[in-house]
Amino acid sequence: MSVSILNRVRQTPASVSESIAAGVVGALAPDFDMVYFYLIDHHQTHHHKYITHWPILWVSLMLASMLWLSLAKQSKPAFLASVFCAGCVLHMVLDSFVGDVWWFAPFINKPYVVFTVPAVFKPWWLNFILHWSFAAELVICVWALLLYRARS
Repeated sequence: MSVSILNRVRQTPASVSESIAAGVVGALAPDFDMVYFYLIDHHQTHHHKYITHWPILWVSLMLASMLWLSLAKQSKPAFLASVFCAGCVLHMVLDSFVGDVWWFAPFINKPYVVFTVPAVFKPWWLNFILHWSFAAELVICVWALLLYRARS
């Protein structure tokens, strides 16, 4: 995603490595709630119900950072914040394919998912690894690696 942004923007106030780092950290940021999920909540609440998985949070922050960037044209922090938030929004979209995402939280308490992964295998994570969607995730990772290497 960061490489796609860099390919479309002629001049960036941040370096390529800073931009890629912002996108990668942004794409991982919604899952920082896993620390709370395992160490404090003890699996009592689906971690996609936490505020870090509320799309409204990341979409709002992305719009705010894009507004900031439009007002401060070559602001490095504004640009990196926009790339970071774009990574977060992409995380929400990709989570929606096979994971419940509460798209309208906190206003509507209803999860949305595109495809359901049937619980067939134990341990639970085998269901995701053996589902066709895992192959799609691998394709995305290989594609990202190829884009990164082509840019280097």
